[in-house]
Amino acid sequence: METSKKTRVLNLIPVIAFCVIAPTAGYLKIGLPPVIIVGSSAIIGFFFWYFTYLKKPADPRIILPLFVFTVALLQIHIIEEYQSGFGPAMSRLFDIPWSEKSFLMVFALVGPTIYTLTSLGLYYRIPIAGFIAWFIFIGPGVMEFTHFIFPLIEPKLDPENFHAITRTINGTRIADMPNYYVKTTGHYYFAGMYTAILPMIPGIYAIYRLTRKIQVGNKWMKQKEPCSF
Repeated sequence: METSKKTRVLNLIPVIAFCVIAPTAGYLKIGLPPVIIVGSSAIIGFFFWYFTYLKKPADPRIILPLFVFTVALLQIHIIEEYQSGFGPAMSRLFDIPWSEKSFLMVFALVGPTIYTLTSLGLYYRIPIAGFIAWFIFIGPGVMEFTHFIFPLIEPKLDPENFHAITRTINGTRIADMPNYYVKTTGHYYFAGMYTAILPMIPGIYAIYRLTRKIQVGNKWMKQKEPCSF
């Protein structure tokens, strides 16, 4: 069942607003590097959503299990990130004010609330829920590969100091910022790297499964078209 034009417009407005406001607010509050990851995920997810779910919401029996499985493994990944100080590590790497408190607020409190509501929306085929799902499939599904790049980047703050440091960055005190620079530690690791692949597996499979479904559907429709002479 296709979504009506009115419903598409009503769902497009908040999604476009999110794609503009969220990265802008993140840039003003934290800085550019995390916004590049989140913003690019939102924009890429928007195009996938616009040409698939917005017009014709996917069957909940297909997309809902993929989404739930992805966010479940994402939460396991976030546990490792919290235990290894992902927010403070990013702060030291890029000289940005990403505190442990803000990390927990976004990923451990606000995030699961959104995921729960999104699951309900996918069940009832609400278009905006499809955007959140695509955002997650693109973000944890693809962008988590950056964890394997971060150990190779020289931190902006004390790159040769092996120990954790505490600094005030843009008026925010960031405590216990670890250093995961491989040339300093001699160990190839960054906060959350061991479990980064977990949400990537169902996320990438979801992208393949949902886009393949569209391709198969289009091929079937062409076969059903009457021949013209």
